[in-house]
This record gives sequence, C-alpha cells and structure tokens, in this order.
Amino acid sequence: MEKTAEFSFCGFVRWIFQRRCKWFKKSSVHSLPTNTSENCSVSDDAKTPLEQDRRTHQKPTLDQPRPSISHQKNQSRRPSDAARISLSNGSVLGNLKPIGSANNSPRNRQEMNSSPKLGGNGNMGNIMRRSSCELKPNVLKSMGNEAYKQGKYEEALALYNRAIALDSENPVYYSNKGASLIALHRFMEAIEECKKALKIQPSYQRAHHRLATTYLRIGEPEKALAHLEQSGPYSDINDMNRACVLQSCLSKCIEARKLQDWDTQLKETKWTISSVSNSAYKLYALQAEALLKFHRYQEAYAIYQKGQTLEPNLLTKLFSVADSALILSIEAQVYTTMGRFEEAVAAAERSTRLDPTNMEANRVAKWAKLVSSARLRGNLLFKESRFPEACTAYSEGLEHDPYNSILLCNRAACRSKLGRYEKAVEDCTAALMTQPCYSKARHRRADCNAKMERWEASIQDYEVLIRERPGNEEVGRALFEAQLQLRKQHGEDIKDLKFGCNLVCISSYERFRHFVTSPGMSVVLFCNKSYQKEGLEVFESVYERFPWLNFLKVEVEDHPYLVKLEEVRSIPAFKIYRNGRIVKEIPGSKPHSLESLVKLYSS
Repeated sequence: MEKTAEFSFCGFVRWIFQRRCKWFKKSSVHSLPTNTSENCSVSDDAKTPLEQDRRTHQKPTLDQPRPSISHQKNQSRRPSDAARISLSNGSVLGNLKPIGSANNSPRNRQEMNSSPKLGGNGNMGNIMRRSSCELKPNVLKSMGNEAYKQGKYEEALALYNRAIALDSENPVYYSNKGASLIALHRFMEAIEECKKALKIQPSYQRAHHRLATTYLRIGEPEKALAHLEQSGPYSDINDMNRACVLQSCLSKCIEARKLQDWDTQLKETKWTISSVSNSAYKLYALQAEALLKFHRYQEAYAIYQKGQTLEPNLLTKLFSVADSALILSIEAQVYTTMGRFEEAVAAAERSTRLDPTNMEANRVAKWAKLVSSARLRGNLLFKESRFPEACTAYSEGLEHDPYNSILLCNRAACRSKLGRYEKAVEDCTAALMTQPCYSKARHRRADCNAKMERWEASIQDYEVLIRERPGNEEVGRALFEAQLQLRKQHGEDIKDLKFGCNLVCISSYERFRHFVTSPGMSVVLFCNKSYQKEGLEVFESVYERFPWLNFLKVEVEDHPYLVKLEEVRSIPAFKIYRNGRIVKEIPGSKPHSLESLVKLYSS
C-alpha cells in the first residue's frame, strides 16, 4: 500500500515536472519583437526591394534551447530536485536568463506583451534591444519615403543620408536619395547618387530609369536612351518617344545655328523646353543665344537664368568639351549685354581654358574683354568729370556691342552733363529698346525731357517709374513738378499746389471740372462738413502716399448740385477719375480699401 502510494506520488510529481519542462521550452526564450514600421511600403523601391533590402526585413531568430541530457536520462528524480533541475537549465542557455521561473506570473506576462515593440529596452539576459535613437537603416529609408510622399524633400534627403551612413552598400538608399535631389532640381547630384547605386548593383533597373528620366530633363537624349534600355519594366514607350523627339530637336537646333537661322533655333528650343525637356542647360543657352541675335537682351537674360549655371568641372561631366565651351560663351554674351562685365569675362576665360582651340570661344572672350574695358575706362573718366573723354570711351565700347544698354545709358549721362539732351534722350531710348525695364535709362530720359520742357513725355516716364517704385519720394516729387509745369504751360493757376499738400477743397463747379478732366488721375471725397475724423485721416494718409495725384474734397452742403451731376449714390463716398472719366466709386463706409484701389488704378 505504501509502495502504491509512493508510486502514485512519484508519478504525480513526474507529470508535474514534464508539464513544467514543456512550458519552460516554450516560454523561456522569446523571439525579438518585430519593428512594425519596417514593413511600411512607400515608394517603388519599398514595394520591390532588392535581395539585400529584403534581408533587413527578416525577423531575427534564435535557436530554441533543448532539455539537458541529464534531464532526458532521469525523469523520475525526487520532487525535491525539481527546483534544482529548473535552475540547472541556466548552464545550458549560457547567459540567456530564463524568463519563466522568476517572472512567470500572469501580471508579468501581460506587462511584457504590452511593452512597445519599436526600440524597446527590455532585458533578455545580456541581449539588449536597440534604443529608439539607433534606428535601423531600413526604418530610416521608410521614414524618408514618407517625407518624400509629403513633399518634404529636404527632410527625406537627410533621412536617406542617415540610412547610407549606417549601410553604405544598399543601392536603394542611393537611388531614393537621387529621387529627392531630382525633386529639388539638383540634377547633377542626383546623377551622381544614381551612379553610386549602379556601381553597387549594375543591374538595378530602378536606378537606370531614374538616370534616364534625369538625362531627359537636362537634355541629354543619347545617355537617356542608353539607360532606358536597361530599365526593364520601368521603361515605357513614352520615355523612348521623348528621347527620340529631344534628339531630333537638338539636331535641328544645331543645324539652324550653323546656318545662322536664329528664328528656327528660337522656335525649336522654345517648343522642346516646354514639351520635352524643361531643365536642359544646353537648350536654355541656345534659346538665349537666339534672343540675343534679335536684340531681346532682357528676355535672353531671363531665359538663361532659368537654366542652372554650372561649374566647369560639372559641365564637362555632363557635356562634351565643345558643348561646355559653347554654353560658357553664350553665358559671357548674356552677362555682357546685361552689364555683368566681370562675370562675363570670367565665363569667357573658362570657356577658352576648356577648349583653347575653339575659335568661337576665343572670339567671344576677346569681345567681352573689349566691351568690359571700355566701360571701366569710361567710368573712371566720368568720376573725374572728364565727360568728353568718358563719352568717347563708351562710344568705343559701343563699336563692339552697339546695343549694349549699359554703355548707352552711361553715354547718355555724359551727354546730359555736356548739355546734349537730345542725344542723351536718343541713347536712353535705344537702351530701353533692348532692356525695357531698365529704370535708370527711363529716369535719365525723363530728366532730359524735363530739361527740354517736354513735360508730357517726362510725365509718361515718371508715371511708369512711380508704378515700379511706389512711395519713392524723388520720383514722386519729379512727377509732381512736371505736372505743375504742364499746367502752368496750359495757363492754369498753380499757386495753391505744393508737393505733399495736394488736397484741394473745391470752391466751384468750374474748379472741380478743371481737376477731374486734366490728364492723369483725381480722387474725390464727397462728404458732409461733420464727416468723421477716421475717414478723413485715411483720405489724408492716401494723398500723402501719392503726392503726384489730385485729391479733391467736396463738402455737399456747399455744392449739392455736384452730388446730382456726378450721380453720387451715398454720402460719404470716394470717386476715382481718370482723364475726366469715372473709373470707380467707393462707399465712405469702406475707407480702408481706398489706398489699394488708388494704387491699382494709378498703375
């Protein structure tokens, strides 16, 4: 009976021990938690990762520990040995501490399961999870992809750089960095990054396609076609067609340039930029050159500025030596026509250094230096008040560049100092023909016309200038003076008119009609004598800002007939007249809109 009881007790203990060992095998070592953010699919690269990229997605695994040999041999040990057996498993697992016996309560298991997965810092013996600041490169890539999707290209670029710093052998990171650089219009850098990706994995089709589309954008069809052939499924017929069209257009432009058919060159470059290649350095340069030939200097400068200026070492990486020299020669011409003489000479010298045997580059360099030196010599003579010699120096420069607006305007200044106002006006007009927004030439012409008492012509130029620079006191005063002199020339009374005090209180209908029908613009306030102070202050602040305009005040108690004749709808009210015609009526309840409307209608 005792043996039976002892046997039953031992069997019960053995059953308990076996159950405990099975649980221990399952629970003593947990696999590392998976970083859920790594599985985020963002860009094409994330959707179709390379084999190297996929390895970073694999969950880290650990071999499961097996029961010790002594345990397998003797499963019928005494119950008192159970605790020792559970502790002896530590020698088999090395330093990996069992989580079971000490922390096996339901509450502890719940706490472990509820702990955050990303960047957790829980203990597994001596194995520690990474802290949140030590993100894996693939996580950084996914974060970069999200930033890219949101249009945060600088942020995406920084994240891809961090990923590359941690794993410099993954081509995906370089390719995605290239995409961010393309979005930032940093095409040369983008090309370099895509090339790095292909150096790691030459068959990486996504990088080939990115390179191809970048070459298309910057106007390199041959290189684009070469990479499109290696782009696999990413390439489509539209890309191939664009490359062929670009190739054809460039051929037409080069042929037109040889024939000096500037009209065809202008049309072809304009169409190609708008339809095929919107960031092509060479196309922008060729379009600017064609505009220069038509003496449309300001347009040429604006077009050339749209293309990025590259350093010679970058130019030669992208283009042939001959093409690089051509682009720099055109840059020198554009800068010369716009008065950026030092930069023009520098560009011309870079061009000749790149291609010393290029006859055209050498000719442009010589031309730029001659024009620049003439301007410099003229400026020095002008500062010394040697106006005849300065005039001669500028004329010598104009022999090399007859339409140079800077030299023309400078010669006009000399002629004005010498009292040759008519010739000065001619030079200013010629300068404005090639550069319509050249304010200095317009101001000089207005001043010369005023000195010749050509008030209407002077007023026209001053009005253009005041629209360009509203609030400029010098221009405003000159305009006001020209307007006064024109009225005086017409026999009008101007004794009450002073600059900055141009508010006129109307005393008669005749005086009212005189102001509103005179050339230019008049602003009229119809109000009661008790008109509130706030409205008057707004009116006064506006006429102080626009001292060259007529500001009239009509008190309706004294002139009720004017309210009927001018069809004033409400009192108070503002009315804007231009050359005798009403162009706008503003209710007196909205005085703060007056300034913006005066500015609008005076422009």
